[in-house]
Amino acid sequence: MRILILGCGYVGQPLAKELMKLAYEVHAARRSSLSIEGVKTHQVDITQPDSFESLPRNFDWIIFCASSGRGGAEAHRAVFVDGINNLIDWLGETSARVLFTSSTNIYPQTDGNWVAENTPRQPVTGTAQNLVDAETALIESGITYSILRVAGIYGPDRGYFYRQLLNNEAVITDKGKRWMNMIHRDDVVGAILTVMKTQPGIYNACDNKPVTQGEFYEWLTNRLGKPMPPEGEVTHRKRTTTSKRVSNQKLKAAGWTLHYPTFREGYETLIKE
Repeated sequence: MRILILGCGYVGQPLAKELMKLAYEVHAARRSSLSIEGVKTHQVDITQPDSFESLPRNFDWIIFCASSGRGGAEAHRAVFVDGINNLIDWLGETSARVLFTSSTNIYPQTDGNWVAENTPRQPVTGTAQNLVDAETALIESGITYSILRVAGIYGPDRGYFYRQLLNNEAVITDKGKRWMNMIHRDDVVGAILTVMKTQPGIYNACDNKPVTQGEFYEWLTNRLGKPMPPEGEVTHRKRTTTSKRVSNQKLKAAGWTLHYPTFREGYETLIKE
């Protein structure tokens, strides 16, 4: 099998290594230079249509897991909306399957209810609208696709709320009652591998147990011997503040198993590092 990873960064690099273990021919592309043993690498700017012409063709799978990094709304739209449309135009009529990593941020619920893949997409921020536009472009393209809507990713050197707590910058909002959904980076990789083996469609990727902000910080402060954060308001995050519980049952029914079923197992490994 011949696979191209577009946006080979925090998720894409460990994914490439796992695919290599399966003896696949793995190509990886991103804007900056990259070197992974055994992987054929390409320097490509997906926001520029002509940049795709440097890539070989005839892939069985294309995994779109790009990120806009710390760029603003314009950079986010360029990566996700322009990027997916440039990919679609480049592919033309092809038998390749495309897997697009989207986000559970497209579910705007604030009432703590459960959401699943058939919950209507209702973007309330610019970044969520970008993801919906990218999803829609892929769905309407005629290409065989799968969409993986990923919850908040944490893992080695990554974890917004964890870093905030360590830096004494964390605040509790809505009296700690807000629901949060998380997933360890390694389980995102596992989710992608599962989707590649199952029927095309849309899947949510998050761990087994949504957690309230209060419960999360209570566990983490106990493990670290730190005081609970004060109550306050967060005004500087790119994501909107939602409160929902995301179901992962569809992906689990497809055979996905998690290394870190809840945030506790995942953060325990980070604390010990």
